Amino acid sequence: MSLPTGMPGANPLRLEYPQSLAVYDDYAAAQKTVDFLSDKEFPVQHLMIVGTDLKRVERITGRLTWSRVALGGLFSGVWLGLFVGLIFSFFVDEDWLAMILSTVLLGAVFGLVWALLGYAFTRGQRDFSSITQVVATRYEVLVEHKVADEARALLAELPGALPNPFE
Repeated sequence: MSLPTGMPGANPLRLEYPQSLAVYDDYAAAQKTVDFLSDKEFPVQHLMIVGTDLKRVERITGRLTWSRVALGGLFSGVWLGLFVGLIFSFFVDEDWLAMILSTVLLGAVFGLVWALLGYAFTRGQRDFSSITQVVATRYEVLVEHKVADEARALLAELPGALPNPFE
């Protein structure tokens, strides 16, 4: 049994009988619509922006080499060792600097070895670095049925607002 919107424990990502208000190609346009309606004192808690037609985008940032992998592992290990050393330094009274330096050194060695082993196991199958992101290709502004007419009337005042393609 699902609880109606507004009841304690209700899902905040649900609308009661949502209707499409407008569909946009980018998030900024959908956000502009909601902002416009907010400026007109529309109860925006009855709106939702939904990204649809998701796609995964991978941007290649560079070529991986043994030296780049080693350097990355080294720096990663140094940061880990510094973090662990700082945490441990709270629990010792003497020679805290030596503890931090030793954990940084051990972290650097660990990071270097771990990164090189990981790269060796790929056997050249992925010799590049990249960043990935999931993005939507369309953004639909949905509105609860009980305030849909009011939202449409206000949205008609927004210059360049896209009409609902489903009407």
